[in-house]
Amino acid sequence: MVKAIWNEAVVAESDETVVVEGNHYFPLHSVDHALLKNSDRTSVCPWKGTAHYCTITAGGRENVDAAWFYPDPKPAAANIKGRVAFWKGVAIS
Repeated sequence: MVKAIWNEAVVAESDETVVVEGNHYFPLHSVDHALLKNSDRTSVCPWKGTAHYCTITAGGRENVDAAWFYPDPKPAAANIKGRVAFWKGVAIS
């Protein structure tokens, strides 16, 4: 079971992650959505498409734009549709 943990909170937990470029993408159903808040930030990857970001709030602290997902990935990245990945200090174990 792979877990995404930040500030002692389990943000996501799944044995069905997909690893792309060293990042674990967790299925949406495995994420604690109560800890995430949509952000206005986006970025563009030439082969994956446009990423959208979320801020994690746990234990009274915020980790701005620490989660991202591709709501409409390009065909080459279709395997990450409906999945969320993490960075910025989120421990993956």
